[in-house]
Amino acid sequence: MSDYITLKENRDFSRLYHKGKCFVSPVLVTYIMKNKSNNLRFGITTGKKTGNAVKRSRSRRIIRAAYYELYGNIKPGYDFVFVARGKTPFVKSSDIKEAMKKAFSEAGLL
Repeated sequence: MSDYITLKENRDFSRLYHKGKCFVSPVLVTYIMKNKSNNLRFGITTGKKTGNAVKRSRSRRIIRAAYYELYGNIKPGYDFVFVARGKTPFVKSSDIKEAMKKAFSEAGLL
């Protein structure tokens, strides 16, 4: 799992929120933006609206699982931020994967 690069800096998240392209689905919001490196980097946000700590952790887990499944098919050189929504903790990672796939194909990254 060490070859997956995560976004940790607040400025990286802010940059994607303000300048990135946004794709909204009922279970996931995806922000996509080109980066200067040839790497794929991602971050996950789960706000208080998602639910208690257990639900937020589950949301992060299923988003991560869906991302890892699609990782090999994504064009390199992009940053992503995935924002969990209220429905996220109640769906399967396959539903999240479909939402991600739709966002990535709309952005032309698959």
